[in-house]
Amino acid sequence: MTFSDKIKGVLYAVIAAATYGMIPLFAKPLYVSDTNPDGLNPDSVLIFRYLFAIIILGVMIKLRGRSFSLKKKEILPLVAMGAVMSLSSLTLFGSYQYMDGGIASTILFVYPIIVAVIMALFFKEKITLSTAICIFFALWGIYMLYNGDNNVTLSLRGTILVLLSALFYAIYIVSVNRSALKHIPTLKLTFYMLLFGIIMFVVRVNTYSEFIIPTKSIQWLCLFSLALFPTAISFICTTKAVQHIGATSTAILGAIEPFTAIFIGVMVFSEVLTPRICLGLAMIIVAVTIVVAGGNIKIRMNLIRFKKMFPRLNRKNNNNSTL
Repeated sequence: MTFSDKIKGVLYAVIAAATYGMIPLFAKPLYVSDTNPDGLNPDSVLIFRYLFAIIILGVMIKLRGRSFSLKKKEILPLVAMGAVMSLSSLTLFGSYQYMDGGIASTILFVYPIIVAVIMALFFKEKITLSTAICIFFALWGIYMLYNGDNNVTLSLRGTILVLLSALFYAIYIVSVNRSALKHIPTLKLTFYMLLFGIIMFVVRVNTYSEFIIPTKSIQWLCLFSLALFPTAISFICTTKAVQHIGATSTAILGAIEPFTAIFIGVMVFSEVLTPRICLGLAMIIVAVTIVVAGGNIKIRMNLIRFKKMFPRLNRKNNNNSTL
């Protein structure tokens, strides 16, 4: 690997993490509020985000000459995992209604630790002392965020929602990599996750909530941006980064995600950062980064966003790609 390859890999990883951290930037302005009575609810936002992302990924698959075909044994697991992924999205986007986007994105960042716990409880993976300490510090960080300064606490509903989002995402990661789905090229896997996942939101807007169609051009721009930046661009850059610098380095640089969300929250939404909040955020980010970097538990093998989604093509035979 040349020095230029490393630089390219780092840049790809930074762009991937930064664009994924932009979710609150495009999601929060879409919601109904006192200053935005014509806003959307989370179900409507996610329907459009998934729909646009499906179109973008479908075009990517077509342009690369890949097949959309599935085996019969893959359909039911795909439906199940699509439901789990949609639950993760719904709870995350729901949490934005009750708490700052930067804090929500940072709490979501604990999903690798939840993966570690799931692997230990159900698959006999050993938790090392360093991982146990990191789990403790991550929980302490969440506690510090929840019990803020001047006896002001985070929204209990928002905190529960974002923790559920992290749990659902961790379940998705472990389940995909422990099923027949692990052999499906990730671009196609993501396409079908979104395709089957959107069904839940369609059902919900016909039973529990209202389907709201955007009426302003800025709303359409935000919806398209949700599909383009945190989904398509982040996806492509993540895979490119893994090719150049490997899964571990890409995962570590993923810490830029919550930092991006925090920066956007402060600069765009005037979110307030107190010393206690900063310390809690730092504890979570450092603890998770150490767990991902440590590799004693097979986190790197189970984080689907950091697996080798676009293997380096063999120059002698370009048909060997598993995209």
